[in-house]
Amino acid sequence: MLTLISWPEFQKYICLLAALVSGPVALATDLDDGSPNAYSFLETTSSTRIYGLGGINITIVDPDDINTVDQNPALLGPEYGTQLSFNYMHWLGSSNFAGLKFGGGASDHGAWLASIQYFGYGSIRQTESDGTIVGDYSPADLTFGASYSHDLTNQLRIGATLKMAYSNYSDYTALALATDIGLNYYNVESDLSLSIVAANLGGQIKRFADQHDRLPSDVRIGISKSFGDFPVRFSITAWNLTKWHLPYYDNGDGSYTSSPRLKDSFGSNLMRHLVFGADLISSDKFNLSLGYNYKSRSDMATFSRNFLSGFSCAAGIKMNAFGIGIAMAQPHTGATTLMVNFITNIYDLTH
Repeated sequence: MLTLISWPEFQKYICLLAALVSGPVALATDLDDGSPNAYSFLETTSSTRIYGLGGINITIVDPDDINTVDQNPALLGPEYGTQLSFNYMHWLGSSNFAGLKFGGGASDHGAWLASIQYFGYGSIRQTESDGTIVGDYSPADLTFGASYSHDLTNQLRIGATLKMAYSNYSDYTALALATDIGLNYYNVESDLSLSIVAANLGGQIKRFADQHDRLPSDVRIGISKSFGDFPVRFSITAWNLTKWHLPYYDNGDGSYTSSPRLKDSFGSNLMRHLVFGADLISSDKFNLSLGYNYKSRSDMATFSRNFLSGFSCAAGIKMNAFGIGIAMAQPHTGATTLMVNFITNIYDLTH
């Protein structure tokens, strides 16, 4: 059994995490140079479970699904065994995403993970400034990731992910480095999981042109908890915490007579920072997830959104050494997104 660290040592770990988080937050909030955010694909999950819980979740502990650690490396641990995972997602329009993950235990109290993710956006017609068609091109993004986690106590774990992001848009290419740093507290007896993550810290190494683009750096806090014998685990994740005001325009019913209304109230800003999720956990072999992301719904306010905008769902099943997950959402009436995960535990497969 892992020996508990002393209170002074625990304070040092907390101070270290606070220092790592506070520096990027200060840069993102106080020293904003007006450069636009780019690399939004870094915020896209590869996990059907997470996508079904609203697209953002840093607290779900599921040793049978290594995909759930992609937004918080502190969830990774030796209990996950050696897993290989393939993910595929049909996104809006002709966009298709796919990737691989492979990871395992590094020691009794550590674990590692390697990943590659491809984001393809279909074929786009390329024109000159005067409208002359010169051909087609296929913009794409690619990320390579390496993660490591380590147990600080029986219930506290820290982890970090280093990501390299490469973008190729016709004649333009760019390269960036990003880091995720996470801390998770998990009490298995009460099924309580608490996490804090500093996501996408870093910057560009190579720019597209002369313009500097900032990474979508973020600080996130989350909680997941079940209650007694009730077979549902609830999650709340707060994100975009480097900026309070997240205003948007609401076009009402979308008709020509509707006038856009700026939404920037306390309640609106609060809700756009929160993602809600619920997991059915009555069986170890099957899971069902439902999520609500108000920011996703309100972002569709200028389009033909419907009742399902902001909602997402997922289901997963485990069969011996294999697992399958599927998730879907409909951001607006003209688009339905679909994600699939295939997972295998190498140890269970060979024994």
